[in-house]
Amino acid sequence: MLSNSSSVLKTGDWIKGKSRKGELIIGYIESLNISQGVFKVNVITSDNQETVGKIIPILSNQVKSLPVSNVINKEQILFLIDLALSTGDEDWFIELSSKLNSIKQLVNGVN
Repeated sequence: MLSNSSSVLKTGDWIKGKSRKGELIIGYIESLNISQGVFKVNVITSDNQETVGKIIPILSNQVKSLPVSNVINKEQILFLIDLALSTGDEDWFIELSSKLNSIKQLVNGVN
């Protein structure tokens, strides 16, 4: 785990940062090398489309953790389900699908 901006970053955390070439990236930490201060980041979004879907090294001082957001509506959950599918995160997909089903049950219960 590496400390960054008063928070401790670890494998699986979502970050935003700049690559060595200065490209803006958003992704999650695949692994980290504490002694070298380097994260291996799975890039989900970037201003360089060629890096999307790749795992690239980023210096720990070039990243900031993304805040954890509380999903509150159906559209956000649907977007995150798509993201879970694109990243192959089955556990997250199941968790989000469960939340979506709970919302649907609440809406059907109101009618």
